[in-house]
Amino acid sequence: MSEARVSSAAPATAANEGDGYVAARVETGDLSRFVVAVLQAAGADAPSAENTARALVGASLRGVDSHGVRLLPHYVKVLEGGRVKGRPAMRFEKRAAAVGRLDADHALGTAAGYRAMEEAIVLAEEAGVGAVSVFNSSHFGAAGAYSLAAAEAGYIGMAFCNANDAVLPHSGREAFHGTNPISFAVPVDGERPYLIDMATSSIPYNRILQYRALDRELPDDVVVDGAGRVTRDPQAAESLLPLGGAGYGYKGAALAGMVEILSAVLSGMRLDHEMADMFNSSWSEPRCLGQFFLAMKPSAFIDAATFQAQMRRYLGALRGQDALPGTRVMAAGDREWAVERARGADGVPLDTHNWQVFGELSTRFAVPPLSAL
Repeated sequence: MSEARVSSAAPATAANEGDGYVAARVETGDLSRFVVAVLQAAGADAPSAENTARALVGASLRGVDSHGVRLLPHYVKVLEGGRVKGRPAMRFEKRAAAVGRLDADHALGTAAGYRAMEEAIVLAEEAGVGAVSVFNSSHFGAAGAYSLAAAEAGYIGMAFCNANDAVLPHSGREAFHGTNPISFAVPVDGERPYLIDMATSSIPYNRILQYRALDRELPDDVVVDGAGRVTRDPQAAESLLPLGGAGYGYKGAALAGMVEILSAVLSGMRLDHEMADMFNSSWSEPRCLGQFFLAMKPSAFIDAATFQAQMRRYLGALRGQDALPGTRVMAAGDREWAVERARGADGVPLDTHNWQVFGELSTRFAVPPLSAL
């Protein structure tokens, strides 16, 4: 392993992988150490920094690069600007046998998300299910981080979050819903969890920003320009289409509405179209996101052995289906776990843009630089 300062002097490109050109690969432990150190230097307390590193590095490790460590510079900005509190005083209130409410106190959404799922698990251990509504929160990265935390603890987990308007309603002309993600994870004995982690838009908004930074064309039928025309140019992208694109976007729009009801209506927070923009508003203005977390204890519904046998039957039958030539049928999460295994062995790839920005953060905060594998 060679020492390399993360800077613009790093190699411009090394390979074309997925959504970006790889400038370097970094070991996950080193990446976590770097994220924690930068966030603490920017004003976060240790729990907030560690939970944020857990969420961001985990997303990058699974190949969800749009919501991985590339968000670190953004979280630095909101910490320094005052939009989020680096040392929040979160308060949890149990309101019914299986229901609780968490005031996140404008914490980093990653810290609030893990805390909320922990409380939901406590409720589920007693009642079989646990539902926690969160208010006064902020962007929490990839929703899958929190449903996955439940599954890794032996529970079925779900997580939802609303976001500022960036997505057209079906047949609409102006953005109304946010990307409003859904995640769902199930524990499976002997293997990584079954995991769904998806936006209700055609793609996440962060994917546009990623493609802008890399000057790459977007996929077709996912965004429109200011005149409402479908475009592949990330610089011209104005609004996202809902999941299903121009023809079947009513499905994604309906799911976005469901997430808004669970996240914003139940928590009393701002609706998507009322919320401050994540990127184009004051760094000092709290965004007041709402979130919703659900944990379910499988053995409260059916004995644990039968539950796991049923899961193995389902997954075995699914993966055994005939597939098109050169492909295979996968269960939700199979792609992410394959990427996790590869990146765990070879390192997390950083594209040229993030390699440069991380070098600037290293210098600015006097944080020891990352080492390239």
